[in-house]
Amino acid sequence: MNVTSAPAEDLIVIGKIVSVHGVRGDVKIYSFTDPIDNLLDYRSWTLRRGEEVKQVELVKGRLQGKILVATLKGLADREEARTYADFEICIPRSELPPLTGEDYYWFQLQGLTVINQLGQVLGRVDHLLETGANDVLVVKPFDGSLDDRERLLPYTDPCVLKVDLDAGEMRVEWDADF
Repeated sequence: MNVTSAPAEDLIVIGKIVSVHGVRGDVKIYSFTDPIDNLLDYRSWTLRRGEEVKQVELVKGRLQGKILVATLKGLADREEARTYADFEICIPRSELPPLTGEDYYWFQLQGLTVINQLGQVLGRVDHLLETGANDVLVVKPFDGSLDDRERLLPYTDPCVLKVDLDAGEMRVEWDADF
């Protein structure tokens, strides 16, 4: 099950193995891709759980409700498959399809300095949350921020004015009453 791995800093998590499925060694997967079965487009995975890393190849997979069921090369035993639970499924960022226009992957937004229309630094994007209406930026303060408040900002056109990946900044429409 060895495949050449990308450097750890180049890997992006696209899903997680949650449990075993059936008696033949298949695994159930929770996908972080949208749509969820896009995860099956990637055949070589780096599995990561803490300091433990494995290289595997996807043989086949299918959508079953809101999870995926996958068969991995060389994994044909239920008890061995059980040991794969809680591994994150990673791929090199370079394998992600390029985006057009002003679309961004979440990982590209993480770490950006968030500045409001008055030039005040609100913090840095720590992570994003998926909600029913729109995604939400979780902005955490750091030394040099306006204050020590964590903020939840909607990732919408009215709020996000500009994303500048090269400068490491995001400009937002934000008001103290927000």
